[in-house]
Amino acid sequence: MKTVVVVAAHPDDEVLGCAGTIALHSAAGDQVHLIFMADGETSRAGQQAGLSARRQAAQAAASILEVQSVQFLDFADNAMDSVPLLKIVQALEKALQPLHPELIYTHFGGDLNIDHRLTYQAVLTACRPQPSQSVQSIYCFEVPSSTEWAAQQQAPFRPQCYIDISSVLPQVNDALRCYTAELRPWPHSRSLQAISLRQQWRGSTVGLTAAEAFMVEREIRLAL
Repeated sequence: MKTVVVVAAHPDDEVLGCAGTIALHSAAGDQVHLIFMADGETSRAGQQAGLSARRQAAQAAASILEVQSVQFLDFADNAMDSVPLLKIVQALEKALQPLHPELIYTHFGGDLNIDHRLTYQAVLTACRPQPSQSVQSIYCFEVPSSTEWAAQQQAPFRPQCYIDISSVLPQVNDALRCYTAELRPWPHSRSLQAISLRQQWRGSTVGLTAAEAFMVEREIRLAL
């Protein structure tokens, strides 16, 4: 049994990026925990109602994916760059400390969204490979309408790890529907149709029906 932590910038990123992988870890008996760095709503009008609805959606999706715990660190949405990185790292370290995870999933460092990029930086800093560090592997997921919209000067998302999610697609779709307010109509890349096509495309590139793709940031093998 592994302890797995998904560190996501906003509630919905975890489902958009790795819902199938979360479901598979849970089914395998692993302990999966979610940490959300920013609230996802304070940059919008009517934020109080939105904050409550977003949290409810996150909890509902976590229940579907059989997640063990959910933490909200409550940094302001799309304003994490207004906070010193040290404070972000310290908050994340505090959240991670009692969990002792072996495996972390988080954002790709080249995403368009500033909160995604800072979440990635905070994970790498909080999980730097010191002798006492429990984290052995860090994988970076893609988020539609952020990863593919990154500036051309950023290195592109080039996955090396593909996880077959064909057996858990019903769970993935149920979790996605918890975030109806964050989904968009076709042909937006965050529409249900586009998300399904992305799953099929990632799968087809490696001979699978549906897959989630990850870049390998770190992988420490203690034994072969």
